[in-house]
Amino acid sequence: MTRKKKPFVLRLKPEMMEALEKWAADEFRSVNGQIEWILNRALKDAGRLKDTDKGKGKDSKTIK
Repeated sequence: MTRKKKPFVLRLKPEMMEALEKWAADEFRSVNGQIEWILNRALKDAGRLKDTDKGKGKDSKTIK
């Protein structure tokens, strides 16, 4: 089953966007993929999302 992603606009300060672009490049992700990864980790760490990716590649890294 394929789930569609819901598009939305996100406004960021230029400094934050630059930092996200660098971080995403360092992790070989798109900026969108990096933001999704950050949000996914934060939701799991807060206990608001089930951890279904345990031990699956780079998505299982912890935020430093």
